[in-house]
Amino acid sequence: MTLRSSSLSMLLLDGSPLAPRVVAEVARDGRTVALAPDARRAVESGRAALERAMASGQAIYGVNTGFGSLARVRLAAGELEAVQRNLVRSHAAGVGEPLPRDVVRAMMLILAASLARGRSGVRVRVIEQLLAMLDRDLVPVVPSRGSVGASGDLAPLSHVALAMMGEGHVHMPDDRRTPSGIALKGAGIEPLVLEAKEGLSLINGTHLMAACGALALVDLDHLVAAAEVAAAMAIDACRATDEFLDPRLHEVRRQRGPAEVAARLRRLLDGSEIIPSHAEGDPRVQDPYCLRATPQVIGGAIDAIDYARGCLERELGAVTDNPLLFEEEGEAHALSGANFHGLPIAIALDALAIAVTHVAGISERRVNWLLSAGDPQNPVPAHLSSGPGVHSGLMIAQYAAAACVAELRVLATPASIGNVPTCAGIEDYNSMGATAALKLRSAIDLATSVIAIELLVMAEGLEFQRPRRSGGVVEASHAAIRAVVPRLVGDRPPSPDIAAISRLIRHGLGTDLQS
Repeated sequence: MTLRSSSLSMLLLDGSPLAPRVVAEVARDGRTVALAPDARRAVESGRAALERAMASGQAIYGVNTGFGSLARVRLAAGELEAVQRNLVRSHAAGVGEPLPRDVVRAMMLILAASLARGRSGVRVRVIEQLLAMLDRDLVPVVPSRGSVGASGDLAPLSHVALAMMGEGHVHMPDDRRTPSGIALKGAGIEPLVLEAKEGLSLINGTHLMAACGALALVDLDHLVAAAEVAAAMAIDACRATDEFLDPRLHEVRRQRGPAEVAARLRRLLDGSEIIPSHAEGDPRVQDPYCLRATPQVIGGAIDAIDYARGCLERELGAVTDNPLLFEEEGEAHALSGANFHGLPIAIALDALAIAVTHVAGISERRVNWLLSAGDPQNPVPAHLSSGPGVHSGLMIAQYAAAACVAELRVLATPASIGNVPTCAGIEDYNSMGATAALKLRSAIDLATSVIAIELLVMAEGLEFQRPRRSGGVVEASHAAIRAVVPRLVGDRPPSPDIAAISRLIRHGLGTDLQS
């Protein structure tokens, strides 16, 4: 991934929650980041509190004790720095293909923002190291598997911390994989030497899960907008009624998402010449579910997305390290808990995968309904072929959508309902939130392809309704599609067309037009 050129203002980490959009701007657009003065003071205060707590002689988990099932082992003062280095090295046990650059950059930002809230007891130097690497686009190579999503995303974050120490590897701005020590030296950045608690603070936390979730919310905004455009286009391409969008129906159902989707579909179709052209004398009583239930299905998915959005936005303002530092009446307390446990967002990530599957599933059914050409009231040829028999048209595009939907059903199986205990049974109930996060990314990619296929098919279906026009926003979206995909006048590979429309979706097809 090459960072897009960015003219965005500098982001100041001041302790306030990050917005998903801001995470994407840093992760994908190269928005620069700095530590705000107030946050710097909070971090310095937190470090001072840790040092006072250490001086008091109290046992502090992960500072003067071992980790996990070794927490009862007390450490000598001379071992406190070595144990932090060893922690990072031993926990960098990830496997599998590397995480995408945008995910790692998002992880680094969310980690820096969490540390900047001053409860973790790290030095300012630690946060500055993260921000310097972000600024120079030195992206740690982080294997994608290895987190069980409970004691933080330990393995993935350890690979980030390892690179900060000048060990492991990074991806350079041109994507070359380079030893971290060499990359840091070339960028004029000194390797980080960890002090007490800093290794633990870097690898505790839900930052992989939160990174995937934040980026997913941005992508889902684009996906859902495109899905609504595709559904509106389908209503006219299939010569359906708009009766099921009547606000009176949705008022008595009392569900917010379906009512909102119905309202947006009405706006998208406003001015359609196709709907009134068959309003009289049409023998069809009602449309199939794939059309008639669109508000309920997409709306139900949107309600689930809104629930998940709340969970993830709260997480983007959280501190998920352990232990955490608090001061009361001048006395420092290091409190151990389980803020790093991923279940509060793992369930949300699983819910998003289910929601995405339904958005794609009903889309594929609309594709099948039009291509089957089984409705005598609609003048479209089978599979939209320019010469049925000699030309197969878009027949196999529906196969591709069906294959994506079949895989989506597998990805929608919740990860968070399974548990594999770790650390000799001390960490005995894990969230598997990282698994939920990674499969959600795959689900969004597949769903994007399905919606692209529907837009391809319905754009072609509209051609058979000419000279009548659809609503203004639908026609504007049709024009955007035709700018990258010409009309089908004979068989050609649909794959490049699907890819071109997928790119339109990722860049916000329909979002500006609907606003």
